[in-house]
Amino acid sequence: MKTTTNDLSYFTLRLQGHINSSFPELSGDRTFISRRSSLAASAYEGAFLSGNSIEQCNEIADFILFENLHFSKFDMVLRVVCNEFDTIMADEALRPFALQMFPVCESVFKGYELTDDFAYSIAYDVLYTELTGTIQLWIEENGLQ
Repeated sequence: MKTTTNDLSYFTLRLQGHINSSFPELSGDRTFISRRSSLAASAYEGAFLSGNSIEQCNEIADFILFENLHFSKFDMVLRVVCNEFDTIMADEALRPFALQMFPVCESVFKGYELTDDFAYSIAYDVLYTELTGTIQLWIEENGLQ
């Protein structure tokens, strides 16, 4: 079974969708997306040729495709905006505002070791509070635009 353009497109589209949703800072990194998609397609093909089930092949490909893309800084900023600031703006403004706040909050993340399972750590709550404060201060200084 030779990896086809369609196989690669499948993995590219899945990865691009995940990145667009949760990792907007990577959305323009065509090299990363292409390389990761190609690796996933090759892993799927290798697993299939080794006699693995389709489910196992998908699991192997997904592991490669989404490696280190489980905890999203942007998703956390969006979660803070949606949970803490949803009463001061319309629902359709929440995601655009989170995109605006993402670079503002970037420095807050530097004090944490962000792993795929960070959301299950005690430090998550501390980071959540810091992000809330950072966004609140920004709103106080700049207002909602």
